[in-house]
Amino acid sequence: MATTERITIWQKIAHQNAQIATPPPRPRKFLKLKFARCVSTFDKPSFALSPHNTTVTREKPPTWLRFNQFKKKSATAVAACKSGSGLIKVNGKPLSLVEPAVLRFKVYEPLLVIGLDKFANVDIRVRVTGGGQTSQVYAVRQAISKALIAYYQKYVDEHSKNLLKQALVQYDRTLLVADNRRCEPKKFGGPGARARYQKSYR
Repeated sequence: MATTERITIWQKIAHQNAQIATPPPRPRKFLKLKFARCVSTFDKPSFALSPHNTTVTREKPPTWLRFNQFKKKSATAVAACKSGSGLIKVNGKPLSLVEPAVLRFKVYEPLLVIGLDKFANVDIRVRVTGGGQTSQVYAVRQAISKALIAYYQKYVDEHSKNLLKQALVQYDRTLLVADNRRCEPKKFGGPGARARYQKSYR
């Protein structure tokens, strides 16, 4: 066998051994998952250069986001919120069927103060139990207001949340803060908490 053929054979064997010995390179993780979303968002030129995009929208909630109880006297309302098409229901019914009709605009107040455009991409579902009709209406309006504020804080941005909160507090503080007033109990010696029975001196 010629020397040139031996050299080529040994070169092939060495090359094969080198390929077997060295494992294939692993893919490097350039960024963690929580930073990858941010980088991929700002890599899009349409998002970064568009003057109309003033707020950075965070990840949309996949399911209903349930919030704590909102109370007015003995009425309790629980709100659930998610991204949607602007549907707001109270006990499975739209706001236009809330009773009593005299207080229906009290439920509309959060929508009118903030603006219907803020509710356009959000679905809110409210369950209210206990209390009377008036107490339930005030519990529902507080639940709608605080549900939208919490949604903007978690899934939109802090600046938009502060603007909405400031507008609601400036109009009516009880839209966000629970009313802790309670009925004063009756005392003896009179028909009510403060009223006294008539007294005759002669």
